[in-house]
Amino acid sequence: MNLGMIGAGVVMGIAAIGSAIGIGIAGQGAIGAWKRCYLNNKPAPFLLLVFAGAPLTQTIYGYLLMSFMLNSSQDPLFLLGLGVACGLSMCMSAIAQGKAGAAGSDAMGETGKGFVNYIMVVGLCESVALFSLVFGMLAI
Repeated sequence: MNLGMIGAGVVMGIAAIGSAIGIGIAGQGAIGAWKRCYLNNKPAPFLLLVFAGAPLTQTIYGYLLMSFMLNSSQDPLFLLGLGVACGLSMCMSAIAQGKAGAAGSDAMGETGKGFVNYIMVVGLCESVALFSLVFGMLAI
C-alpha cells in the first residue's frame, strides 16, 4: 500500500467534503433569502446562486493537487501529511465560504444591494484554498 496514493485520495476527499458542507450552508442561506423575497412580493435575486455554488471550487483544487501528488516522487509519508493538511485547509475554506455566502445571501435578499462587497468576503475565504493548492504544488 502506497501512503502517497492514500494522501492523494485524502486531499480530494476532504476538500470535497468541505465543498458539500459549504454548499449546504450557503444554499440554506440562499433558499431562506428567496423565501423572504417571495413572502414580501419582492423579486428573488438569481445572483444568490453564486453564493450557494462558490464552495464547489475547493473540490476542483483538491482534484488538481491530487493529480500532482499522484505524479510525484516525493516521500510517501510526506505526501500523506500534505494530503491531510491541504485537504483540511481546503475543507475549512469551503465551510467558511459557505457561511460567508449564507450571510451574503441574507443581506442581499433583504436589501437588494451590496453584491460586490459580499462576494469579496466570499473570495477572501476562497484564497485560503488557493494558497493551500499553490503551496502544496510547490512543496511537491
